[in-house]
Amino acid sequence: MTRRPPPPLYLVDASIYVFRAWHSLPDQFQDAQGWPTNAVHGFARFLLELLERERPQHIAIAFDEALDSGYRHRLYPAYKANREPAPEALRRQFIHCKALCAALGLTVLAHHDYEADDLIGSALHHHRAAGYRGVIVSADKDLSQLLSTHDEQWDYARNQRWGMDGVKARHGVHAHQIADYLALCGDAVDNIPGISGVGCKSAAILLAHFGSMDALYARLDEVPFLRLRGAAQMAVRLREQREHAQLWRELTTIALDAPLDGAPITRGAVDAQLLDGLCQTLRFGPLTRRRLFAAAGLDDAVPSPSSSSLSASPHEQARI
Repeated sequence: MTRRPPPPLYLVDASIYVFRAWHSLPDQFQDAQGWPTNAVHGFARFLLELLERERPQHIAIAFDEALDSGYRHRLYPAYKANREPAPEALRRQFIHCKALCAALGLTVLAHHDYEADDLIGSALHHHRAAGYRGVIVSADKDLSQLLSTHDEQWDYARNQRWGMDGVKARHGVHAHQIADYLALCGDAVDNIPGISGVGCKSAAILLAHFGSMDALYARLDEVPFLRLRGAAQMAVRLREQREHAQLWRELTTIALDAPLDGAPITRGAVDAQLLDGLCQTLRFGPLTRRRLFAAAGLDDAVPSPSSSSLSASPHEQARI
């Protein structure tokens, strides 16, 4: 008898889709107060497509609140220091995106000390024990370290999915080696230097031979004898920067113990009043409005679109 796969738990890395919309959509979309709303419009489209396509029963949306205040910044103040702070116009839109999720009955995960990756990892770790498999909606390579037997990661924009066995083809190392890999070769996106002189290929070769960074350091004397260009000097640098390597791995390892405060994963009650208010404030057009209420299961309870239609220009109504 064929066993059915575990039920999927969709874990969405929201920030990547909010930022993508912010950078790709024109700033002609504005709310009732004249603030830009291009990011929340783009995020709403993404969210609607996901809900309409997958109809998930178990889902949580993770947001980054620890952009410059999380525990990683206390460990290493230069963490992500290469990024420009989010402008106020974008920060306002993150608030709208969270409110939109809440209005649709979707669980929002956010914490001032933990990043979205940590919240996704902790939720997956917790609910995997209850028999769920993870579907991580994000292109972020860091999240591949979370993949286990039945899990998958989904780059929604490119419509590419891969499981634990597909990580090596994409990154050159196995899923459980991702944190060690990034600690060794660094991660420019997060401003993590890595070990000087160790690049992506070298890190992959080292992990293929030793299996883990701990095993590498336990057998460091073997490194000079590897068929690896500059192996002798690489061994010297690894030894000299051992404490740095441990720090980098603390930064690249996704936490599995972030506080979730009992956040449910089953879709909750819809807030029709909040949803209607957001549609008016954000000046969503009739089509987006109808799709949002349909996604909320309120097809027969959609308020008259007159108020929101009047607040949006004909050009906006035609586009949205």
